[in-house]
Amino acid sequence: MHDARLDAAVTAYVQRTTRWDAARLQRWVYALLFAIAVIAAWHLAQVDLARLATGLPKLGHWLAQAWPPALHELPVFLLRTSETVAIAFLGTLLAVLAAIPAAFVAARGISPLPRARVPLRWVLNASRGVDSFVFALIFVAAVGLGPFAGLLGVALHTWGSAAKLFSEQIETMPLETTEALEAGGAGRVVAFRYALLPELAPAWASQALYLFEFNVRASTVLGVVGAGGIGQELKSSMDLLDFARLATIIAVILVAVTAIDLASGWIRKRLA
Repeated sequence: MHDARLDAAVTAYVQRTTRWDAARLQRWVYALLFAIAVIAAWHLAQVDLARLATGLPKLGHWLAQAWPPALHELPVFLLRTSETVAIAFLGTLLAVLAAIPAAFVAARGISPLPRARVPLRWVLNASRGVDSFVFALIFVAAVGLGPFAGLLGVALHTWGSAAKLFSEQIETMPLETTEALEAGGAGRVVAFRYALLPELAPAWASQALYLFEFNVRASTVLGVVGAGGIGQELKSSMDLLDFARLATIIAVILVAVTAIDLASGWIRKRLA
């Protein structure tokens, strides 16, 4: 009896030791892989601390030139910032409206078009994977310079993101009420309209507001490719090395983005 207990204790100790050694080896392997990833990224990013040390005094000189800010063009900057907000607002609105039907088709388990679900998800992944900046560049070539190209770029990129978020929300919803309505003779569209949408609407609205916040920030640089908004003024100031003008533009952008973020956050709390 004593020998059996001793053998069991030894066996348990050996098993714990073996598991501990395997876990330690696994941690070392992960640490090595992480170190390799850091070294490779450092090399690919061409990190050069000597160049940074040389460039910092230049940055200080530019900051000194940025004061006092150039306020005589403030009405122009406000107009361009309004264009940026309009691009983000309409682009997000179009994307969300297009994402609602796409989300139902792409959702697992309840898609009304099961054969179209996987191809649609591929399209949505492609739309989400290409940045709005790239889409705006393409649309500038297609429809010409101006905010409309930026709006289309924002809408196409955001459509993929919104549809993914919405479809995932649908997949996590309980379907008992929808199934009960369908069993009672209601069609699938009617069941979705009266059972799912009332539950999904607050979450979708909150997600849409978050996407709008993100798009306002992203849209500030679309003018670099000629897609309108404050980014166009930003680029011209950099090209001319007019740092006082550049500082004013950045200040206007920060104020606008902060105000929109605060307002959007307040609305999301009300929806929660």
